[in-house]
Amino acid sequence: MSTIQTSSYRRQRDHFEPQDADPQEQRRLRGLLEQIDYSAFVANREVVGHMLPGLDPAVFQRLAVQTATARGKWVSEALRQCDSGAPSTPDQIARLTSARTAYEELAEAYEGLRRMVERGYLPVKSA
Repeated sequence: MSTIQTSSYRRQRDHFEPQDADPQEQRRLRGLLEQIDYSAFVANREVVGHMLPGLDPAVFQRLAVQTATARGKWVSEALRQCDSGAPSTPDQIARLTSARTAYEELAEAYEGLRRMVERGYLPVKSA
């Protein structure tokens, strides 16, 4: 099984790959899998395209700025906590966790949006 590393978690690919099958059966299976993949592509293009219309480079810039801001808040919160020299309180840790979670979610959303454009699910208008 292969593993894909994204910025915050691992996904395993568990696609079946026949080794000893008849070549004609392998071609039939590959054709069927290609149809399945195409169905997923069309579904993603239709559903996501309706949910996220009107993308342009400015949308990516706003999301990138929001993500960078969240990253800065997370790290600045960590630095603020260590400035006192005292151990962090549960409330401080909760704030730090919240800031990290916000950053990670925004980063994943940015990567997901980029991936949707890359795969052809979403058109992006020229600037």
